[in-house]
Amino acid sequence: MTTTAQQQEELAALTSEGGQELGTRAMSGGVQVLREVGSVLRLSEAEAAELAERPGRVDGGLEASEDETTIINMGPQHPSTHGVLRLMIELDGEQVLRTKPIIGYLHTGMEKTGEVLTYLQGPTNVTRMDYAAPLFNELVFSLATEALLGIEVPERATWMRMLLTELNRISSHLLFMATNGMDLGAVSMMIYGWREREETLRFFEKVTGLRMNHNFIRPGGVAADLPDGWRDDVLRLVDSLPPRLDEYDTLMTDQPIWRERLQGVGAITTEEAVALGATGPLLRSTGYAWDLRRTMPYLHYDEMDFDVVVGTYGDCFDRYAIRLNEIRESIRIIHQVVDRMPPGDYRTQDKKVTPPPRARIDESMEALIHHFKIFTEGFKVPEGEVYVAVESPRGELGCYLVSDGSSRPYRMHIRGPSFVNLQTLPHMMRGGLIADAVAVISSVDPIMGEVDR
Repeated sequence: MTTTAQQQEELAALTSEGGQELGTRAMSGGVQVLREVGSVLRLSEAEAAELAERPGRVDGGLEASEDETTIINMGPQHPSTHGVLRLMIELDGEQVLRTKPIIGYLHTGMEKTGEVLTYLQGPTNVTRMDYAAPLFNELVFSLATEALLGIEVPERATWMRMLLTELNRISSHLLFMATNGMDLGAVSMMIYGWREREETLRFFEKVTGLRMNHNFIRPGGVAADLPDGWRDDVLRLVDSLPPRLDEYDTLMTDQPIWRERLQGVGAITTEEAVALGATGPLLRSTGYAWDLRRTMPYLHYDEMDFDVVVGTYGDCFDRYAIRLNEIRESIRIIHQVVDRMPPGDYRTQDKKVTPPPRARIDESMEALIHHFKIFTEGFKVPEGEVYVAVESPRGELGCYLVSDGSSRPYRMHIRGPSFVNLQTLPHMMRGGLIADAVAVISSVDPIMGEVDR
């Protein structure tokens, strides 16, 4: 059965994604190259057009003519693209010429939802963005709210936040180890990474009552104190990890096939990463030691002894090795936090922010009224705006809040590192093989809940 040209046009119109689609180079010319390359290399549109026409360039002017290339669709499906990420890829044989990430399949409107929730309810919303590292979402929202309130958080709450977020960093990187191994064919690594991560989630469940999406770090402190025996649980957990990490080194780091699959694949320079706003292991893989815990310290990270792990080549192997060694650095930090954990309150005693203890509600009508008003109306936050950032497992996680003096944010915007880091995909995949596409996507470690928040 053959189709006429008119039928083909009608079919193309039905399946078109409009402006999201990857257009042909003949139609886009220098503007497309400017978008893909010029934004990084600081080219003018004329220079980008000249680059597009230059023969033998992977950037745009290719030796392969337009009718010799193929535009394929990859995703959105969870295996390999790490969620509902869609890529449109132009191929010359098996070589990737251009890539366009397409997002928006998971939009949940969390930032707009945050504007109708009280500041007390806010953590229940933001914790679901980066669901692999939910405690960081709660932390950055709480720090921003506390900055607007101008309140001090008790020391024990601050140290508890450090303990929980570093354990969350470990669990997130273990998830990366598992999925990265699976993506590249090391199927047993999925089992091992899941096994170790399971232990951290069990500890979170003991502390917060939930394995994920905890709503535990809240404005003013944390929801509850650490349970009895927490110290032994933490030490047992972190002391069990080093031998397992050594096994990962044997299984993958020193494995010739693993190195062949990752070394030199998906390379990016420091200049490109900085120009594109990339942060976290993606930026540090280029050799640029940018870690907010060290460069712009928050909580008590300025008192911690740990190293910022950097790479050399900015390739997939560097990004894998950085995350593996960041687990070791988090273990160092956790040992210091356990040794220095102070006694005291786990949340501020400011009555405007903190509800009364449960026992007092049965004894005092004023306490009952106070409890009722905080949980129904929320607490009012002075007018102002603030931006606070923390170092999540994926990079700079920022929260911008605007208060109009009410109990709900007037505006909330989250700077999700996964969203920004996805901009690097076209640059890292250009000139590589389609067989390496999954390796490059996996090395970015995107969480689509944070991209399509």
